[in-house]
Order: sequence, then structure tokens, then C-alpha cells
Amino acid sequence: MKKLLSALILFAGMSLHAQQVTSPDKNVSLTFSLSAKGEPVYALTYKNKPVIKTSKLGIDTKDIPAMLDGFAIDKTETATFDETWAPVWGEQKSIRNNYNELLVTLSQKAVGGRYIRIRFRVFNDGLGFRYEFPEQKDLNYFIIKEERTQFALAGDHKAFWLPGDYDTQEYSTTTSNLSEVRGKMKTAVTPNASQETFSPTGLQTPLMLKSKDGLYINIHEAALVDYSCLSLNLDDKNMVLESWLTPDAVGNKGYIQASAQSPWRTVIVSDKAGDILLSKTILNLNEPTKFKDVSWIKPVKYVGVWWEMITGKSTWAYNDLTNVHLGDLDYSKTKPNGKHAANTAHVKEYIDFAAKNGFDGVLVEGWNEGWEDWFGKSKDYVFDFVTPYPDFDVQELHRYAASKGIKMIMHHETSGSVRNYERHLDKAYQFMADNGYNAVKSGYVGDIIPRGEYHYGQFMVNHYLYAVTEAAKYKIMVNAHEAVRPTGLARTYPNLIGNEAARGTEYESFGGNNPDHTTILPFTRLMGGPMDYTPGIFQTRINAYNPENSSYVHTTLVKQLALYVTMYSPLQMAADLPETYNKFMDAFQFIKDVAVDWDATYVLEAEPGDYITMARKAKGKDEWYVGAITDENARTATINFDFLPKGKTFTATIYADGADASFDKNPQSYAIRTIKVTSKTKLTQKLAPGGGAAISIK
Repeated sequence: MKKLLSALILFAGMSLHAQQVTSPDKNVSLTFSLSAKGEPVYALTYKNKPVIKTSKLGIDTKDIPAMLDGFAIDKTETATFDETWAPVWGEQKSIRNNYNELLVTLSQKAVGGRYIRIRFRVFNDGLGFRYEFPEQKDLNYFIIKEERTQFALAGDHKAFWLPGDYDTQEYSTTTSNLSEVRGKMKTAVTPNASQETFSPTGLQTPLMLKSKDGLYINIHEAALVDYSCLSLNLDDKNMVLESWLTPDAVGNKGYIQASAQSPWRTVIVSDKAGDILLSKTILNLNEPTKFKDVSWIKPVKYVGVWWEMITGKSTWAYNDLTNVHLGDLDYSKTKPNGKHAANTAHVKEYIDFAAKNGFDGVLVEGWNEGWEDWFGKSKDYVFDFVTPYPDFDVQELHRYAASKGIKMIMHHETSGSVRNYERHLDKAYQFMADNGYNAVKSGYVGDIIPRGEYHYGQFMVNHYLYAVTEAAKYKIMVNAHEAVRPTGLARTYPNLIGNEAARGTEYESFGGNNPDHTTILPFTRLMGGPMDYTPGIFQTRINAYNPENSSYVHTTLVKQLALYVTMYSPLQMAADLPETYNKFMDAFQFIKDVAVDWDATYVLEAEPGDYITMARKAKGKDEWYVGAITDENARTATINFDFLPKGKTFTATIYADGADASFDKNPQSYAIRTIKVTSKTKLTQKLAPGGGAAISIK
């Protein structure tokens, strides 16, 4: 059902008193007005508690008068909207989009009556607002010097933050009061293949906050298109966050041609942590899908030739040469290093394992020429994305995988050379289509070429979307790594089936992720869309694969199972090696069973940085799955089964940490038991330090 009511109030240039709009349930209230200087300002409350105090809005421009002050309100328009829509894939079968809207038209008499619009949408769980630039005589083409959107906070909130960076989100989350950010920034910035921090108080979005009076607040953006990625700079004396956009190679932060609009700036708020996890406001602020036919877009559970290379057991490269020019080398005349994993025989082993255990696909990295000599070299032409190494038979593997009912997932590492990738993109996608690949994992490791551009600038934002829309022409799904963090665009372009854009499982082999890492990511990185976190590591001691690597996974084996429920993605990898899974087939059964597409999601208990317990109903099935995870502290999870249909009895298989389990000392200790449950069942389940629990209900 869709309902749209509008009212128009004309003011003929007269000044307006404050305008107020509340959410449909009356809990969230937005107030908009102009200051004495004609500055647009807004404030937000939740259940009469301040969320955002009076904060300025505006755009500072480089080549035309700024859009910061001197405004008058020409008119306001209000509307109410209510619809229910069905995502192509997702955490829920249907999503309600219900908001009250205020659209304010502002004019600047000093600039020939130039006008802009600010559109506010107030949902039951928060706010979205954006700037709109209609085409007009005095506003055509302009350059953004900086966006001046403020979020004035009501106190020194507890924050779950990443250092502000133009090039990476692959940091561990730091938890501290906002007043402590400056003092903790130096240790929070750890090495990465590409990074560019911008301020001692710079922060990334999504930014998760908790106030001292119990409000959970999340600040992010939605529908990032043809605009620079939003970060925040903290005035730690006044507790004011202000927008900070990623610049381009010459320092400009955006090139706008009217008619145009900014992404939505989002503030999600609740007095319950679980409501933040269930929010669909960011998705609702994106447009419906652009595709008429979505039948080719399918959630995927996959295995792949990847973890053995991350751990150092094997290599992406075919040989050990160190001075390679693509096209000048006949690889068949070089000596293989004997550790190249992407060879035909080995990949067939993964295909066999996938087929035997009911998986959908197999990812292969390191299949194509060029891996020997690129990392950190800033070379423009490294890969052509169509030429395999001599030991990788594309056509034979296509035939073999098809005979087993398995789809192959191709890997495109761009080496940061975006110009080169776009040069080869159509040919690469056609090559995929010709050889039975319907999904690609793209990578953007290293500094961006053209040099001086950043991963999160307008140039790259446009590139990522270009790659997705071009892929759709070939019915290819995209899983982009090292790309900009998602902002709900998967609603509009549902072939964007996965993203990395955060510190993933690979870091467990690079020194480890903190035990609280995955209790925070759903409140931060996952707010804008799913993450290809690549869980399922059973052999948690990396030296079992590579004696020279002393890292270990900072979870128990059972927590790895629980992540399939708590870390939502329609693209889920069983990331460990087949030979390891064959040793733990009773525990591996949960990975085989767990769904990747859902009818309903329930948050049973949650606290960012401490614990999450979630339940989900599998799409189109009478099956439910529960995941409970904790940080480095042991705890007892309380699991209420009232999400089950009333009056029926189900069989629950519980995968639990062993009595002596812990992430650092005994991670592979687990126990499996079966009980009968109904909607009235309440279970208390112990979780080991860094541990979890996983339950399948049928």
C-alpha cells in the first residue's frame, strides 16, 4: 500500500518560525529554522531527549558564492509516505517504508535569488536529509570546497570509531568517549596497503554512539552517488561533528552540475541497541531497483582458493619472478614455484567439495597472469583479466564445474589501477560470461591510479557504480573489496551482492582481530549493507598451514559458526580448507544448513562491543537459525524462542562452546546437542571467552 499526501505553504520570501516534523509514531521530532544570519539549522529529539542539538547546514563552494547563510525560506512542503516493498534478497521478506517529510526551499537574494532545497524524512527510528540543487540561471555547475553539515551532540558520548581516512576502513574499532579520540588516534592508525588520514579527530561513518542517558545513535549516509564519501571531523571541545568529504587529486571535494542532489545524511536512534541492527532506514532512502529482470541475482554460499594463500600456505603467483612486464613474458617457459594454488587439479578438488556439500560456487584467486610483480609498485598495467596462467584451464574448469552444478566466481584484482580496469572491463565481463562465471570479486589494493585519487573520492565512487552497472549488462553479480563502504545502494542495484570495506577475516592471519570486532561491525559497517566477512575458520592456529605465521584467530570454532547468523550477507563463504572441514564434519553441518537469504530477523539481545544474539527465519522454509557471540569475556546468553510459531514443537540442534573452550587457549572445544523447543522455551547458554553458540531449528 502506498499513500502520499502533500501540503504546500507559500511565504513569498517572508521569514519563517521553526518548522517541526515528527515521525509516524511521534517518538522522533525534527525542528528546522533559520538563524539570525539566515543559516539553515536543525535539531533532533527522541522521546523528548536531545539527539542532535541545534546544528548548521550548508555547502561551501570554491567558484561561486557559498551556500551557507543569507537564506530566506520561500516555501515548505510536507508529505506522509507509507509503502511495503520486497527486496530481491535480504534480512526480511518485506520492508515497510514509512516517514513524514519536510521539504524546505531556501533562496539567497544576494545571489540573484538562487535557491536550493533541503529535504528531511523522519522515520520511527531516525532521520534522513539531503541537499537538492535544482537547475536554474544562477546555479548550474559548481565545485564543492567542503560540505558544512553539523551534528552537534548532547554530550561526551561513548563512541565506536575508526580513524578518518580517505583510503581504508581496515582498522580495528576503537571504543572510547569522544573526548578521548585525540589521545587515542595515533595508536588507532595501524599500517595498511593504502591510507591517508586527515585529522587527529577525524572519524569515519558509520559512527556508532551511546549516550550516558541510554540512547544509541548511528550517523551515516545513504545513496552515495556521484559525490564524495562522508567522513566526520570532531570539535572535541564542543562535541560537534562536522562533515568532511574526501578530496580529489587537486583538493576539490566534489563537482556538481544541477540538477543534482547530495547523498542522504542519516541519524538512526533508539533506546534499544537491537533496534539499530533492525533499522532499514538507509535502504529506504535508496531508490527501488533499476533492473526489470532480477531472476539472475541469487544469494550464494561458496568455498574458494583464498585462505590458503592468505595464510602463506600457497601463493597467488605462478613463479617467483620480480621484474615482470605483462605481455612480454611467456609464462609457459618460466619455472613454476610449486606453491601456486590456482591450478586446474587443485581447483577441481574445491569444486568436488562444493558439490558434495551443497554449496553454490567456488572462488579462485591468482588464476591470471601478473601476480608476481605488482604489490606496492603503482604500476598502471598489471592485469588484463582474461589471460590465465599455464596451469589454469578456464574451459576445462567451466565444463567440470557445470557438470557438478557449481558456478565459478572470478577474481579481478585491479591493483588500484582503475584506468587499466576500465580499459579492460567489457572484455573481462564478456570473458566471464563466455566461461560460465556469474559473479566477480573485485579488489582495489594499493594506491589508486590515476595517482592522487583516493578510494573514497567522487571519482572512485563513480567507478564502483560504473563497474556494477556494466556487470549487470552481462548478468554478473559483484562483490567489491577495498571499495567505499556501502550506503544501501544494493536496493537499487541488487547485483551488488557483497562488499568488504572493513577489516575482515583475512586479518586473523595478519595478527588477529580483537575478540569484540564482530560484536561491533553489525552496528557500524553493516548499517549500509552486507559484508563479505568470510567466516568459517576452524583451524584457528595459522601455523598449522604456514609454520612461519604465528597469528591465530581470535574466536572459538563455534563463534565462527554463529557469525553466519550475526554477520549478515547474501554472499557467505566457508573460508577454511576442505581438508580441515573434513575433520570436523559434525560442526561443519551447521555451515551446510544455514541459509543465506531470510524471511525475518529478530534481535534477541545486543550491546555494541559486548554481545549479539540474533535469530533468523530461512527464506521460504520453516527453519530458523540462531547465532550468539560475545567479546573476550565469557557470558551467558539468554535465548527466548518466542519468535517461533505458537503451538508447534521443533527440534533444535545446539552447537556450543565446550566447557573448557576459549579463543586463545582451547578454541576447537565444542559440544553438539539436540533438544525440543517451542515458542515458550527459554534457554540460557554459556559462551566461552571469544566464543559463541549456533542453533539450527527445524
